[in-house]
Amino acid sequence: MRTTTTSVFLSLGVTASLALGACQGMEPPSARTPGPRESTEPFLPEAFTPLATTGGVANTFHHPASIDNVRTADAREVLERMEEQGPPGFRARVHGCRKMRYATVGRLLRGFGVDTAADDGAGPMFREADQALGAPNYAARIPETTELTTASASRLFDLLVVAAPEIIANVESAERCQIGGRGVRIFDDSGACTEEGLTCLLGEPAREEHVALCDQMVERASSEENGRVVAVASVLAAAATCE
Repeated sequence: MRTTTTSVFLSLGVTASLALGACQGMEPPSARTPGPRESTEPFLPEAFTPLATTGGVANTFHHPASIDNVRTADAREVLERMEEQGPPGFRARVHGCRKMRYATVGRLLRGFGVDTAADDGAGPMFREADQALGAPNYAARIPETTELTTASASRLFDLLVVAAPEIIANVESAERCQIGGRGVRIFDDSGACTEEGLTCLLGEPAREEHVALCDQMVERASSEENGRVVAVASVLAAAATCE
């Protein structure tokens, strides 16, 4: 017991001696020399100067005024671009347009009076073109494609060409083309395209340019019947692909 007590006191004595020596070797705060990153001046808030915080060529990235001529300061060039490509909202819709879903194509055709379940006409072609039009394959766990490829666009136009005669014959009785309980016709008695009929096909008010282009396609075709088919298929294809 005496040996243990003596050892404890000796250990405490050595620790105290080391602590006292360390304290004697330290300089008081007032006599210590400040480090290279320390300042002896009192902190005083300074006025904010933007030039003092502005970067220079050595510490900032270079931001060009134009990248591939996308941005320009010439108002006349911007106006010409808008006249050629349309306003920004229209350009964004066109470039952001996705492929029309396979089920949507079916509803579109049926809305114009096409029987997609028939054994002739556009019915068999619509049912057999599911993979070409990017329909989902649930058995293989493949989702529906969202991009309009060349193959899907070609098959869609072929389908609209085959369905055009049935659309021309049944569009007047289609519910979506009723105006005040009266059906519209795509072509009048003289064979000219009608603004009401093109409005029904496009899903938006048709303009004089649409009517003129439709008449031009009919006139340049090998026959009036073929011209009507091409005109109707072209209008529907443009509406289905955001053109």
